[in-house]
Parts: sequence; structure tokens; C-alpha cells
Amino acid sequence: MKFTGKNVLVTGGSRGIGAEIVATLAQYGLKVWMNYNSSEKQAKKVKENILEIYPDAKIETIKFNVASENEYIKAIGIIIERDGRIDYMVNNAGITKDAMSIAMDLVDYDEVIQVNARACFIGCKEALKHMARNRFGSVVNVSSVTAQMGNAGQANYASSKGAINSMTKTFALEGAPRGVRFNVISPGLIATDMMESLNDDTSASLISKVPLKRLGTTQEISYSVAFVLSDYASYMTGANININGGLYM
Repeated sequence: MKFTGKNVLVTGGSRGIGAEIVATLAQYGLKVWMNYNSSEKQAKKVKENILEIYPDAKIETIKFNVASENEYIKAIGIIIERDGRIDYMVNNAGITKDAMSIAMDLVDYDEVIQVNARACFIGCKEALKHMARNRFGSVVNVSSVTAQMGNAGQANYASSKGAINSMTKTFALEGAPRGVRFNVISPGLIATDMMESLNDDTSASLISKVPLKRLGTTQEISYSVAFVLSDYASYMTGANININGGLYM
């Protein structure tokens, strides 16, 4: 993979898809700043596991709440102070608070919007501000197939991811004259801890709806993120890449 820059911030990088993205980008030679918010132990474990496989990988862990503008700005400041710039960003952090709409608490709705959509906006805003100075940068926002087709019990999650899809197009338009690209990756059903927690019947029912008849892997997502982030996709901005096995076309 071809990368012009030297570093990348990955939010929500200590588990699931985020951890795989960290591993893949470190493998391709980028210095990865891996964000986490709650578990320092888990973040260190992910870093150690990657270094066992790729001993030359450059990974820094950085703790901050992505939904806090002050904490996000401070974190970006630390990265720029240490590295002199920020070249790439992957806004991956996200949460779910599922419930059927008529039973959904507004507190849970607001929290999902805050952590998913608001945090992505803060990240894109700060990325554009700093990347524009170098006339170079690439941002990938991680959305979901749920934003495109809906899902019962996930009105808050679908809303947050739909907002990400829309704001990415706006940032792409604002970033293009400044040499900064913004794109979206929309995963479908991926083999993560969340999927593994489902019982066999539920899992089988979900997989039966996927034309390719299987779950996606976190590595399939991370490789796609790396491509869209890289110079190999230098003419791509404002795009939404579906990686869902045909679940939504």
C-alpha cells in the first residue's frame, strides 16, 4: 500500500474493527495513534499483540473521550506536538444502545448520537483544520449498512451513522480545494465479539440474509480502510464504500 504521509489517528482502536485497522495500518508502515477511552489495559494488550507480529510497528496509545471537543482538540495537539503534523485519520469509535423505538430512552438516543455522529464531526473538523495547512490529508469515517437499510431496535444507531454519511460528503466538498479527502466505509455483518455473543439461531438467521452467506472479517474491513485512506485512492472523495456481502446493494 502506498502512503505519502507518516502518521494516522484511529479512534476506538482498542477492540474489534478498530484494533484490526490499527494492526493493518501499522503493518503498512504508518505511525498509528490508537485512541481508547475506558480500558488502558485493553489498549496496551492490543499494542503488545501487534508488536509480537510486527516488531517494527510504530504505535502510540492515546486516551480521550471522542465526544468531548476539548479532549479531542487536546489529543490532536499532542499528536502534532510530537510528530509535527497529522496526515491521516480514521473515525471508527462508536457505541450502540439498542431498543425498539417506542421504548427507547432519549438519554440513550442522545448518547449514541454524541459518541458516534458528534465525535465524527469533531474529528473531521480538526482534521481539515490541520491537514489543510499541509494541503494533504485523508480521512475515513466508519459508518454501517444500518444507515442505508435501517434495522429494528436501532433508530439511534441508524440516525448517527446516517449523519456520518451526510457530513462526510460536506467535508469532502470543503476539503477538496485544500487537498484533503473524506470517505466512508460501511461494513455489514462482521465477525466481532458482538456477533459471537449471539446464539446460533440468531446468527444463522442473520447470515441467511447475506447473499455471500457468511460474515465479513475485520481484516476485510481494515484492508478496505487502508486502500481508501491511501494514495491508491487519491481520486476518491465523498464516496461510501459498501462492504456487506451483498446485504445492501
